[in-house]
Amino acid sequence: QVQFVESGGGLVQPGGSLRLSCAASGILFSAYPMGWYRQAPGKQREVVATITISDNTNYADSVKGRFTISRDNAVKTVYLQMNSLKAEDTAVYFCNKLRGGFAPWGQGTQVTVSS
Repeated sequence: QVQFVESGGGLVQPGGSLRLSCAASGILFSAYPMGWYRQAPGKQREVVATITISDNTNYADSVKGRFTISRDNAVKTVYLQMNSLKAEDTAVYFCNKLRGGFAPWGQGTQVTVSS
């Protein structure tokens, strides 16, 4: 079955950086566009960044210029480089495929931006 395992979160000060990873299994990874999502306490899950099979990327306005999504098909992993982090970036971050409906969500990785 399809499984996503997110990692790389943590506690970081405002202005800091983190790099998230999402390892996929049970899927022909290279055939799927992928996305990073986040969910803050009391809020709905929202899309943060997406990447196509051709490496075209798109970002939510709130993270444009600060976050970079990338993928490595050889290791079935999608990454999210997050720079200039703000308190409002605090959330649990998830990844999922963007075609054929969502697969079961992983546990996500917690990102906390605080001084």
